Formats: sequence, structure tokens, C-alpha cells
Amino acid sequence: MGSSSLSKSNFSSTEFMAQAIEQAFFSLGVSSPNPAVGAVIINHGSIVGVGNTQPVGSAHAEIMALRDAGDKAQGSEMYVTLEPCSHQGRTPPCVESIISAGIKSVHYAVRDPYDQVNGRGHSMLENAGIEVHVGECEKAVLDQLGGYFKYIKTGLPLVTVKYAASLDGKIASSSGDSHWVSGHETLLWAHKKRPTYDAIIVGSNTVVIDNPQLTARPNNPDGPVDLDVHQPVRIVVDSRGKVDSNSRIFIGDQKSIVVTTELSSKQWRDGIENTGAEVLKLPLYEDTQSISRVDLKALIEMCGQRGMHNILFEGGGVLLGSLFDRQLVDKVHAIIAPIIIGASTAPSAIAGYGATSMNEVTSLQQVEIQPLGNDFLITGVPEWNSPLH
Repeated sequence: MGSSSLSKSNFSSTEFMAQAIEQAFFSLGVSSPNPAVGAVIINHGSIVGVGNTQPVGSAHAEIMALRDAGDKAQGSEMYVTLEPCSHQGRTPPCVESIISAGIKSVHYAVRDPYDQVNGRGHSMLENAGIEVHVGECEKAVLDQLGGYFKYIKTGLPLVTVKYAASLDGKIASSSGDSHWVSGHETLLWAHKKRPTYDAIIVGSNTVVIDNPQLTARPNNPDGPVDLDVHQPVRIVVDSRGKVDSNSRIFIGDQKSIVVTTELSSKQWRDGIENTGAEVLKLPLYEDTQSISRVDLKALIEMCGQRGMHNILFEGGGVLLGSLFDRQLVDKVHAIIAPIIIGASTAPSAIAGYGATSMNEVTSLQQVEIQPLGNDFLITGVPEWNSPLH
């Protein structure tokens, strides 16, 4: 939880909600399967309490903010990113604590679509004589809670794909060297984003070639694992059992899962389990080129069953190509570096079956472009123009 001393200035209503959104950021990847929510409490124009949702089974954002504010909550205003809960779950209803604390008005950005809330929190607050305001910074919160909203609707996490490529679309040289395609600012950005995900997923080739740690090191990407920040689950997709049990992805206390199929040997699976990693056999999926691999839809369903809201696929090209071929991608982060690699044998960012004609290409909507040093981050939502292969 952040400190209530982060600001004592007079803000506008929108700026107070922005402070709540900033608090919610600290819960991304931490609070699942509960939504990542932030709250601030305002007394006479100053922030007297802040809070964000703690790990599942612990306090919600509103309770953390009330504890932070103490007696100053009486007669104050609360700004919270999501409608306060009205039901008894692992913790008591937040609305009851808000009412008991003497909060005079509540501002929330978005109604909670969960069927045990969905307007009930709003009604309980109004029935208790509390003013309720809805909709400030709605778009920002809808984006921040995109994984939660998809999870509530479908039981599946939001699937984000990230890759860094050269101007000619390559992710490594012809020898396989990929250190580094993008620059230092991109590395900093990537490590600041990693703690917001429930899991980071890569293919076996990425582990064999790059031997990554897949840890979050937002304060120093070149340093040791930052144990003070959330560490996503590390998942390797390895259909045939290629990954070495001495790989760096199995080092440390962070949870690792290797997803495989019946094509891998029991001896190999036993060796991976001896590292402390979980080995999970999933069904085979045969693509249009008659190649059998892990069923990625089953993998995504498994993540949803474990309460994950946001998962990140980081490569390589075969894995990402399979995701695009099956139209399983919700969001794209493409980092384009101003370099030319060339070579027809250099690996591309996206492999797979792909489009057979230009009217079948996948286009990005809601595109945003952000400079990261000399690189450019292109973010968008896929629009599928071809039939599902």
C-alpha cells in the first residue's frame, strides 16, 4: 500500500480518481482472482488515506484506505476505482465498513460486473444516505481492469503478446543472437510491466536459446530478483521435452510451470519436477500444417481456472504465431527498434500459418504509439479479418 503522505494538495475530482488508479496499479498481478482496486479518502481537500487490494483473502482497497485514514474518515469522501463490494466473500462487505466509518460520499469509476455486486453496492450506499457518483476516469479504469472484466465474463484471462523486433520484423540474427534487439529504455519498461501480470509465458525455443530468468526486476533490470515486488508465475510451453532442467527459469523461489504433452518422455518430466517446478500435461492440438503442439486454448483455460486475470506471452515466433493463427490474442505490445537485421534465415516475430492474402491480415485497432528511447512501442487490439483456421 502506498503512503497517505504522497500528496496533501488540493486536487480536482478527476485528479483524486487518478490517485486511486495509481494505487490500483500496485495490486495488478497480486490480487487475482479479486480485481485490482485502488482507493483514496479525502478530508477537506487533502488525501488522508490510501489503499489497494491485498492478496486474495486479505483486505480490499476500501478497507486499507479506511485503516490508513483512521478517525479522519468521518465525514470524508472516498474515491475508488470499482464499485464497492456488497457481499460476504473471503472478507466482509466493503460497503458496511464504508457506512460504519461515516463516509459522506463515494465516487467510483466503474460498476462491478460480478453478479453478487453489479449495482448492489451502489444501492446499499445510497440507502444509507451516502452520496454516490459514478463514471469519473471510466475509460482508464476499464483499461486497467480489462483482465478482470474478461475473467468475469468468460472465466479466461486477458491475453497480451509482447515482442521486440527490428524494422524488418526480425527478433534475432541468423545465428539466433537476440541480445539485444531493443534498447535499455525498453528493458526498463518491460520490467516495470512484468509485476502487473499473473504469468509470463514463453516457448521452449526461447528458453533453450536465450535461457531467460523471466523475473521482474523493475528497479534494476541487470540486478538480482526484486523480492519486494510481485513475481509472475513463469510458464514454459514445451510440447516435446526440450528444456534443460538446469535452465535459469527453474532458479529461485518463484513458481515455474512447464506445460507439455504426451510427446515428452516421463524421464524428462521427472527431471523437471525434481527442480521444484510443476509439470502439467495438456492435450495436443494439430495445426493446419499437421504439426502437433500444446493446445494453447487449453493452456489459457488452465490459467483462468487458477484465477489469473492477465497473462503475457513473450515469444518466440512459433508460439506467438500459433496464438495469432487461433485468434487467441487480446492485446499486442510490439516494440520496433530502428535497426535492420536482414537474412532470410533470421527468425521473425510472428511465425505460424498467417494470412494467405492481404484481405486476411490481422489489423490493430485502438492503436497507441509511445517512444521508448530510440525504440517505439506500438500497442493495439487485434481485429480478425480472416476466418479461424
